[in-house]
Amino acid sequence: MSQMALPLKLADHAVFDSFVATGNEELVAALVDIASGVDGSAFIWGGPSTGKTHLLQAICAHVGDRSVYVPFATLAGAGPGVIEGLASRDVVCLDDLEFVAGNPDWELGLFSLYNDLVANGGSIVIAASMPPREAPIALADLQSRLSQLPTWRLRVLEEQERLTALKLRAAHRGLELPDETARYLLSRSRRDMASLYAMLDTLDGEALRAQRRLTVPFVSDVLKGMSADD
Repeated sequence: MSQMALPLKLADHAVFDSFVATGNEELVAALVDIASGVDGSAFIWGGPSTGKTHLLQAICAHVGDRSVYVPFATLAGAGPGVIEGLASRDVVCLDDLEFVAGNPDWELGLFSLYNDLVANGGSIVIAASMPPREAPIALADLQSRLSQLPTWRLRVLEEQERLTALKLRAAHRGLELPDETARYLLSRSRRDMASLYAMLDTLDGEALRAQRRLTVPFVSDVLKGMSADD
């Protein structure tokens, strides 16, 4: 990944192959094209845990050092100086737009970055919790630019698709997650994918420490221990 003033690291699981694209096939295909060098930009939006960050980081993992991932949820307080000079990259991925929308300095910085990046033949992919026309952006010219981007809404995964996503994430971690155990997790954990992935990360560590497989009895014991600690 590209180096910035503040060190950022892509999640090792955030690649296109580990994303369940069901219902979002057209969007994922468009992002793969951008990551593969096809000219274009995009705006993606959706609720929490719908996969926005995963897809932005997947683009950067595919492109490599000619890309950069910028999470505004983390960097908003650092000021727009952190995005200066990024127009030289092939692809710039900006996450959590809502954290800087409405801030005059940030909006001017984003407007400048957008114009310079497009002039240089680069691509920009922006993610937010709402579509561009509903984002609280005060700078009319920036609002206009973002509203012209191809825009997709990420569809929330259904039950069976969450099961598939959980098993796929496990496979990318080198874990065997039987269907029975995956269904048990779905019935015992919060339903959003971020919570399910976090639970899987915890189970991975516990299974490694105990040298156990992810069976239902083992997972049940771990969850009971976590509840007791709370």
